[in-house]
Amino acid sequence: MNTLSLQTGSEVCPATSSTIDLPIGAHLVIQRRGYEHHGIYVGNGRVVHYAGFAGSTHRGPVEEVELSHFAAGHPLSIRTTPSARYAGDEAVRRARSRLGENRYRLLTNNCEHFCAWCLFGESRSEQVHCCLRHPRTGVHALVCLVKAFVESNAKGDEVAAQLV
Repeated sequence: MNTLSLQTGSEVCPATSSTIDLPIGAHLVIQRRGYEHHGIYVGNGRVVHYAGFAGSTHRGPVEEVELSHFAAGHPLSIRTTPSARYAGDEAVRRARSRLGENRYRLLTNNCEHFCAWCLFGESRSEQVHCCLRHPRTGVHALVCLVKAFVESNAKGDEVAAQLV
C-alpha cells in the first residue's frame, strides 16, 4: 500500500489545526509502536475512526474526533487509494453512517477494516492478513499491543491517583 507522510516544518503533521489541507475522505494512517491506526478524514480538522483500543484498554466505538486527538502525537500519513469505490463526500457519508457502532474486534472488525469498508465497500485488514501469514510479525504486534495497554493503564492509574 502506498502512503504519503505529511511533513510540516520539522514535525510530521502536527495535527493541531483545522486548516491542514487534507483531502475529504482521505485514509489516514498513524504509525504506532508495532502497528498502525486508521481513520477517515471528514474535513474541518476531524477524523472518523474505530477507537478500538487506540486510547485505552477498553474497546471504543466508531467516533468523530479532532485530528490532534486521532494522531495523539504520532506521525500521520495518507494511504493512497486510487481504486477506491467510494471517495470524497461519499466515503465521509459511509464513515459517519457507522458513528456510535461498538462492535470492535481486533481480528475481524478493527479500524483498518472500517476504513476499507468506507472506501472499498468490503471489510479487510492488511495488518491482520500479514500477522496471520507471518506468525513472527503477529507475535511482535501482539507484544506491542500488550505493552501499549499496560502503559495506558499505568497512565490512567497515575491520573486517578492525582485526582484523589
